[in-house]
Amino acid sequence: MNIHEYQGKSILKKYGVRIQEGIVADTPDIAVEVARNLTEQTGTKWYVVKSQIHAGGRGKGKIAGSEQRGVALAKSVEDVRTIAKNILGKILVTHQTGSEGKQVNKVLIAEDVYYPGPSEPKEYYLSILLDRSLNRNVIMASTEGGMDIEEVAEKHPEKIIKEWIDPLVGLQAFQARKVAFELGLSGEAFKEMVKFITALYRAYIESDASMFEINPVLKTSDNKILAVDAKVNLDDNALFRHPDLAEMRDTNEEDPLEVEASANNLNYVKLDGNVGCMVNGAGLAMATMDLIKLSGGEPANFLDVGGGANATTVEAGFRIILKDPNVKAILINIFGGIVRCDRVATGVVEAYKAIGEIPVPIIVRLQGTNAAEGAKIIDESGLKVYSAIEFKEAATKVSEVLKELGV
Repeated sequence: MNIHEYQGKSILKKYGVRIQEGIVADTPDIAVEVARNLTEQTGTKWYVVKSQIHAGGRGKGKIAGSEQRGVALAKSVEDVRTIAKNILGKILVTHQTGSEGKQVNKVLIAEDVYYPGPSEPKEYYLSILLDRSLNRNVIMASTEGGMDIEEVAEKHPEKIIKEWIDPLVGLQAFQARKVAFELGLSGEAFKEMVKFITALYRAYIESDASMFEINPVLKTSDNKILAVDAKVNLDDNALFRHPDLAEMRDTNEEDPLEVEASANNLNYVKLDGNVGCMVNGAGLAMATMDLIKLSGGEPANFLDVGGGANATTVEAGFRIILKDPNVKAILINIFGGIVRCDRVATGVVEAYKAIGEIPVPIIVRLQGTNAAEGAKIIDESGLKVYSAIEFKEAATKVSEVLKELGV
């Protein structure tokens, strides 16, 4: 589960990670009020107004139809009002949102931390995530803060520092010191970075996160180390242990169809193709998408109904798939192990009748327990549904349907 920058920073602060202080607002008037409160708390006279959406590149992104950036410096309270007014309720387009952009419903009013001092401010990159190839968490760091890590990896791979953590012993003090040393830090900044890395790793582990990315990590002009940004992804499977973190979910930032699927306990991911698919099991779903491509189509979605497919789940799946206007046909591919194929077939027929006339052809491939009985139920239903038992047979029917549709 992705969360907003201000939410990620609240987690960091809880674990003792120094952050760029800020307060979130959803109207220009509230933005002005929180700016004044921020001045009282921190003494800041300048402010940074930061769009809160689930996408990177906000500082380079622009509000649709204007030159307003998604992140802007305000040198007065009135500047805060003007910038917030230009951003809130508008569509922000970044390289990660695509041309459609995302609506900004909240802004973070943050303190200006690039103040003058005895040394020059310096930006770094720091992230923690799971390296699945080694089954270990890895700390990634770079002196090239503020840049996309993909760009750094492509142009300056030697500037990416990696430190893998043994899961049996956790982060060791020498490892945090090693990363700080390889970043070229010394003196007070070195000590601050060691504390920062140690606290960040604890936050990552104890919140059951799958990624913490801080870009940039700032060494201020007086050698403090703090998080200017925070991109956090939490492990959905561990949210039952963190009801407070689960409440941070912002469904406005998610695809509406995926939200609806989640509410029906379905695993759904929208794709760009023309053949909707409904499957039980992630492995079979991947194979089904390959089948669709080999048949001349493109998968329109990933939809796993799980092992207990019935009329209710099938109907919910139908309704979600049919909301995608690009879908020209639907392939249902069910292996009857936990659930019998005849029960799935009955569920398909009942769901079809409950929805009414479905405007696209449906191919149902049932294999496993009572597969023949299931195919008979489909064939005798009188509905616009085609049955198949073998994988090759299903592929042939998909090809035939697409040809009839002129796809």
